[in-house]
Amino acid sequence: MNRRSTLLSTSIVLLGSALILGCAGPRGGMGGPGHQGMMGRHGYGAAAPASAPAPAGGPMVSNGMLTGPTGMTLYTFDRDAASSGKSVCNGPCATNWPPLMAGNAAPGGDYSVVTRDDGGKQLAYKGKPLYYWVKDTKPGDTTGDGFNGVWHIVKP
Repeated sequence: MNRRSTLLSTSIVLLGSALILGCAGPRGGMGGPGHQGMMGRHGYGAAAPASAPAPAGGPMVSNGMLTGPTGMTLYTFDRDAASSGKSVCNGPCATNWPPLMAGNAAPGGDYSVVTRDDGGKQLAYKGKPLYYWVKDTKPGDTTGDGFNGVWHIVKP
């Protein structure tokens, strides 16, 4: 009986570890879209309009809104000042609203890069930093639109 208990305990620990590792995002966070290196991932959706060329592997237009490379909806925050070169959503805010990181992208046109408080580089559209909403669970979700009256989907 003791061997069976040990085997069962070991199996539970291994299964739990596999579940945790399988749900972890690229920075070790749980679920949601990735936080780092998004520019290197391939997504889906229509290409951005010619007037606002997106960096290769970056945001796209899908159903009239800007989405990240994985098809997840992108948002802007009213408290971010356009063209200020920085994001005011840091710490717990960035946990709920993960930034679209620029990676090594060389954006142009309507896209630019802002520097975050932690030194990371975040992609911006028309000077406004871009974010995901952690509660959007699949491409096309827009549950963050209008949140607290200050978060909005991006409509190019």
